[in-house]
Amino acid sequence: MTLIPHRTVASQIAAQLRAELGKGTWNGWLPSERVLSRTVQASRNTVRAALEQLKGDGLIEPVRGLGNRIVGVSRVPSLQDQPKTVGLLIPEPIGRLRPLIALWIDELKDLLIEEGYRLRIHEGRQYYQTNPARALERLVEQNTHGAWVLTLSSESMQRWFARRGVPCLVAGSTFPDIRLPHYDLDYRAICRHAAGVLLRLGHRRLALLNRESPRAGDVDSELGFIEGVKASSQSDTTTEIAYHRDDVESVARALKRLLDRKSPPTALVVCNSYAYLSTVSLLAQRGLRVPQDISLISRDDDPFLASLAPAPARYVLDPHTFAKKMLGALLQLLNRSPALRAPPPLLPKFTSGGSASVPARGE
Repeated sequence: MTLIPHRTVASQIAAQLRAELGKGTWNGWLPSERVLSRTVQASRNTVRAALEQLKGDGLIEPVRGLGNRIVGVSRVPSLQDQPKTVGLLIPEPIGRLRPLIALWIDELKDLLIEEGYRLRIHEGRQYYQTNPARALERLVEQNTHGAWVLTLSSESMQRWFARRGVPCLVAGSTFPDIRLPHYDLDYRAICRHAAGVLLRLGHRRLALLNRESPRAGDVDSELGFIEGVKASSQSDTTTEIAYHRDDVESVARALKRLLDRKSPPTALVVCNSYAYLSTVSLLAQRGLRVPQDISLISRDDDPFLASLAPAPARYVLDPHTFAKKMLGALLQLLNRSPALRAPPPLLPKFTSGGSASVPARGE
């Protein structure tokens, strides 16, 4: 009796991929795991197991940060085998970034792969210091990319890229007088709208919680918040802007300064999803209920906010939509378009949640 070996789903997919490699379906590099899983209609875990088999056969070679290079198929080397890459700068490992940022970076990586490019991520606080020129010089000299994406960029970083003329796209807003292509949310319109929502609910004492060392989008947020209040016909409205660093203790101090006033604010707009989490827990420690005692709106969105009760009023962003808009601007850069047209800033959809309501009586 001849025993027929059991062929797992992963083995079947590995055989399918070997056949495609033999036909030359892909040139130089395999598509991403996400694209392959859609192509072969299998889970990413199954595709990953199939890729391990191809690796064991010597057909592919994983390259950290770029994907799987095709190495075991006989063909004449060509210039197209060299990966076309885009560099992306972040201040710290991607796992420590806000989840929404990590999500759109992952989406952008897959969209670039479909266009024949690889996204190479470079992380380091040295690129975000007050004077990053030496670190950035070394980075750009050692890594040749068709273009760069600047994420969470500082003013000094933006000015260095603008001065050097290195092709780049700012994932965010640019600081005043810096002419670089950029794509971001319309933070000015978001905070102008948030102020209007609270005013229409009847709040007259408003405050904005913002970062102590603001990025360009944070500066725009302040401008929009003030514009939203000034546009109101309510002359008795008072506003306050409180600043904090990126830690709970600093948020606690900012809240204490606001809430210990004789007439504390009845509503807050919070400019960071992590700061929103801190604010909710700190208010609970003070015995204040949301929204019965104080209303909150989060400028930012992140998946974890959906787990809070009440659900935060916030501006919901689809990471795929954001990445796709970024891709369009990036492709213009990579193709050296003479008339680069940056997409207009994105205005996310406002969801009212349950964290903002009319103020308590007597407030």
